[in-house]
Amino acid sequence: MNAVSYEELHRRLAPEIEAARAAALALLDPAAPAVREGVAALLEHRTFTYPLSVLPLIVHAAETGDPRPALPLAVVHDLWWTSACCLDDLADSQGACPAGDLGQSEALLATVLAGTTLPLLVVQAQPVPEPVRALLAAEVVKCSIGAAEGQLRDLRGQVRGATRASVTEVYLGKSGAPYSMITAMAALLAGADGRRVALWREFGDVFGVLWQLFNDQEDILSGRGEDLRNGTVTYLLACALEDPAPGAAAHLTSLHRAATHSAPARTELTRLLLAPDVLSRYEQDLDAFRHRAHRVLDDLGGDDAHLPLLRDLVDRSSRMLLRKGEG
Repeated sequence: MNAVSYEELHRRLAPEIEAARAAALALLDPAAPAVREGVAALLEHRTFTYPLSVLPLIVHAAETGDPRPALPLAVVHDLWWTSACCLDDLADSQGACPAGDLGQSEALLATVLAGTTLPLLVVQAQPVPEPVRALLAAEVVKCSIGAAEGQLRDLRGQVRGATRASVTEVYLGKSGAPYSMITAMAALLAGADGRRVALWREFGDVFGVLWQLFNDQEDILSGRGEDLRNGTVTYLLACALEDPAPGAAAHLTSLHRAATHSAPARTELTRLLLAPDVLSRYEQDLDAFRHRAHRVLDDLGGDDAHLPLLRDLVDRSSRMLLRKGEG
């Protein structure tokens, strides 16, 4: 199945992904219709602009030439991110995750089940040897722990002393963990050996950081400013905190604190974040992460029809979108 982009592959396989989703929901006990309806409501009302659920399909195809055996993992990806986004909404005090007629408590219960229980049920249903099934389940558990660690660090928002290295560690948890989970799972399902699984896990880690940097840029360009409103310590802020001018870091820290409730503070902080020297540091690191992702793909090799989709996805996610004064 040749495709020129990951979006095209998603369009071609969308009906099969939907069928795999229905099969996953059917795994829930018939005696628990409320659970099934709640999870279905979450999936219906949480749509994603970028169809990255095809990532495990491409990884599997890079190993075997065939994306379709990984269709259940596309569902695991959607389940995990639906749950994570809803929990993020609640953590940011934005009210309940929008999910039809579900109340806040109902949505929270459905969110927990969508992010943990149902992915494990999907894994258990796979027709693979028990050792492989156990490894797949372990990836889900490890991801939950790693992502929770990253999210907790993110919520604490320790801006004082934040560095690019410390923010990278946070990003490796809250975004790298789920992507490394799904790429490693796809490789395991494809029968890859331990070395290749480790490389796919590394690719997922780096891609997760790249995707978080992409999201950070979009948050500024869209005018939403959710990161500033929530007090998030972003990579761009860490780049700004390295300003050698006397008092610059203290001023940025003060603005960052005020930005959670002050529009003028958000405007001023955004102006400083878009300074040329800050953007230069950011772009250099963005390039470094992109080159690292490509190096991992070089080491991996694989099916010639699908590796280009991964390279294209890396390049799209690592574009430098911000320019001076665009916030």
